[in-house]
Amino acid sequence: APMAEPTLQELNDSIAELEEYRNRLREDVIAMGKKLKLPQKRIDATVAEHAELQRLEEVLEQLLKQQEIMTNA
Repeated sequence: APMAEPTLQELNDSIAELEEYRNRLREDVIAMGKKLKLPQKRIDATVAEHAELQRLEEVLEQLLKQQEIMTNA
């Protein structure tokens, strides 16, 4: 059977969890950079180039689009 479309509530929960995880991961990356006394520019670059953070941003973008579609449905 095809997978059921998530309900709007499930979608909202997933987005909230992913955003929380993304924020925590970003804070960890920044904290590590500060601990290593990296210059702010270097820390910003590390955050921008972080593969998992990039992936999370992509997934979140898709989920937010889906959320918009379902909200307006």
